[in-house]
Amino acid sequence: MQLHTFFKPEAIALDLPAATKSEVLHGLVALLGLDAKRSETLLRLLQRREQLGSTGFGRGIAIPHCRSLTVQHLQLVYARLAAPVDFDAIDHQPVQHAFLIVAPPLEVSNQYLPVLGRLAQFVKDPTTVSLLDALRSPEHLIMLMRNLHL
Repeated sequence: MQLHTFFKPEAIALDLPAATKSEVLHGLVALLGLDAKRSETLLRLLQRREQLGSTGFGRGIAIPHCRSLTVQHLQLVYARLAAPVDFDAIDHQPVQHAFLIVAPPLEVSNQYLPVLGRLAQFVKDPTTVSLLDALRSPEHLIMLMRNLHL
């Protein structure tokens, strides 16, 4: 399982405008290209998930995630925010990088937890933020992930 295979250039945004956690989630969901009804359903699920506990991982990174019938297969989204946003992160620092993971409730390949774990390992690395800050294009993220064997 390679993380780079789950990313599509159209689901990667560099300098996403957002001023609140809700706007960040809305922007991430918009990158999936779902219809309005499915987008609203997914957004409600993610907001409910955030009420249970913030997915603000720390060091400026958030990984909102959920299972939802709005998608038929696991999908990953990445956004570098135009400005840091308060995300109620565990270290109380604002977030500037956000990864979204969405998977259907039942997936034959059962990749949701392994992808979440692999992504969590990637963001724990002290060099990750500087690598994400240096991205020049959506394709650059995919290439970075491929080069890091992620």
